[in-house]
Amino acid sequence: MPELPEVETTKTSLLPLIGQQVKSVTVHESRLRWPIPEDLQRLQGQKLLKLTRRSKYILAEFERDRMLWHLGMSGSFRLCEAHEEKRKHDHLIIQFNDMQLRYHDPRRFGCILWWDAETESKLLAPLGPEPLSDAFNAEYLMQKLKNKQVGIKVAVMDNHVVVGVGNIYATESFFNLGIHPAQPASSLKPHQVEKLVVEIKRILKQAIDLGGSTLRDYTNAMGENGYFQQTLLAYGRAGEMCVNCETTLENLKLGQRASVFCPQCQPLKKVSTTASIKRGKIK
Repeated sequence: MPELPEVETTKTSLLPLIGQQVKSVTVHESRLRWPIPEDLQRLQGQKLLKLTRRSKYILAEFERDRMLWHLGMSGSFRLCEAHEEKRKHDHLIIQFNDMQLRYHDPRRFGCILWWDAETESKLLAPLGPEPLSDAFNAEYLMQKLKNKQVGIKVAVMDNHVVVGVGNIYATESFFNLGIHPAQPASSLKPHQVEKLVVEIKRILKQAIDLGGSTLRDYTNAMGENGYFQQTLLAYGRAGEMCVNCETTLENLKLGQRASVFCPQCQPLKKVSTTASIKRGKIK
């Protein structure tokens, strides 16, 4: 599934469309996670004014309408010439002045929706802060974790806590800090939470700089691969040797996700049942 760095990279690769006018809209398959709106033709004649990102949604603002796009499990956008052959699973084609925007999604878990009051309320309003924003800081995260007994990896991958910290980047962050992914979230000490916030921001920034991760067939809208996967130290390496201690990396399931870790470098620490939590700090 494309994660935050891949979505950010995709959004950036679509910026050549800014200022261009929609000439036509063709829907080849409307059955995505939610049906593509039947009145999508109303985009015709409108210029694309702005592209932003919220969590893993790309937000497109036209002259009169706004749209919310999500890549789902296997979705991707690409920019191409009109004469290029349509591929299987190209479900939506928007013709702009001098290029086409095509949405490709074999598994059809993505979404193409109007960004209106309903989608704002249901899909955007419940989200936590952006991980690269000032709102995501150690004080905030301590408050969110202080009563959570789930594993810390499950907690930081909860979009109500913070958005966009997907499996790849969470796995790498915990490995680099020596934190076991199943460590109860409320048991982390303040200094650990502070380091975790810093590391998550560093990993995500690095991934964006490298164009995201191409593990299967991810490319941005220009057809370019990401290169962050070349730096992976833990994710996808279960059964291989730890780069730090040469212990065999192990895998466990947390929140239905594979969680690779080093049992030597990331020991699961015992939590005292008498530990008291006061004012957001673990004593």
